[in-house]
Amino acid sequence: MTMPDRHTLAAWALALVLGSAGGWVFSVIGAPLPWMLGAIFANLIAAMSGLTPKVPQTLRMAMVTVLGVMLGSAFTPDILDSLGNWVWSLAGLFVYVIAATGLVILFFRRVVRYGPVTSYFSAAPGGLTEMILVGTSMGGDEKVISLVHSIRILITVFTLPFLYQLFAGYERPAGGLPPVEETLTAADLGLLLASAVVGALAAKAVRMPAYFLTGPMIGSAIVHLAGLTAAHPPPVAVGLAQVVIGAAIGSRFVGVPLKSMRDTFFAALGSTSLILATGAVFALGIQALTGIPFSSLILALSPGGVAEMSLIAISLGRDVAFVSTHHLVRIIIVVMLAPMAFRLLRGWFGEERQPAGSDAQAEADREKA
Repeated sequence: MTMPDRHTLAAWALALVLGSAGGWVFSVIGAPLPWMLGAIFANLIAAMSGLTPKVPQTLRMAMVTVLGVMLGSAFTPDILDSLGNWVWSLAGLFVYVIAATGLVILFFRRVVRYGPVTSYFSAAPGGLTEMILVGTSMGGDEKVISLVHSIRILITVFTLPFLYQLFAGYERPAGGLPPVEETLTAADLGLLLASAVVGALAAKAVRMPAYFLTGPMIGSAIVHLAGLTAAHPPPVAVGLAQVVIGAAIGSRFVGVPLKSMRDTFFAALGSTSLILATGAVFALGIQALTGIPFSSLILALSPGGVAEMSLIAISLGRDVAFVSTHHLVRIIIVVMLAPMAFRLLRGWFGEERQPAGSDAQAEADREKA
């Protein structure tokens, strides 16, 4: 390993200082989920102003691992009584992913006029990295796909907490963090650390999506369901995870021209609104069928990232195990089935022609030659 240069260290420090300052300001003004939303806002403004904040990948992975352990701690033995309803909501989730993706593809093709490949991989509600990589390899516009997914997450994460505060009577805890419920013992800490390390390594070995989140979550769920511990990571860990993940979202827009952001924003806003509306319809139907609260269902079906939506569920006091499980299943469905379905339907979608002179088109021409 080599020591990062001073410019990289300065970019890291800028992102974390901005994230902490933004979180503090949002906490003072009474915003919901302040430490994440404030970190997003501060770093987004900096990125669009020409600065270069950056979150080190290892730090983000560490915070997501802590979050995975926290999510797993929500799987108590009492949750086994609710699993029967989860079967129906997970089945509804599968249909919802197909319906939402289809509607957004039509929106991108008929309204925004994106090419078929770009429309398809921009429409999938999840799997940001995978959709960018696969979509680009199949001839899609990498910049559009990455921007649409990034803005979708940004809009979803920013919108839902404020909607809960405005319309659902949500009152955030003091400081924007959950209260301290217990003191961690050495045995509890050892079990949580073991579930994080062993879970991450096992998930990586079997190539699970987002193994640094899914592995610790499964490991923590096992030790909690077995009754070996009832401990949770301390609230300060939630605050740190919010700042780091929020700063990572905001700094993702470094180097994005304002024109590209403006042009893509309206396409992303329209597609995100379609997905959220479709999710609301499915949430109402699943609620009528199972009795699961709409407030938990809408979080479970909203098109944000797993880590981001799980943090929102924690902060809003909703069923964290339910929400995180549905988001993990959604990501698995999208990552596994979207590329496969595209290959089967590629003849129907047709080829995508990039603008003349572009790097993508030059590469496509070389492959055909």
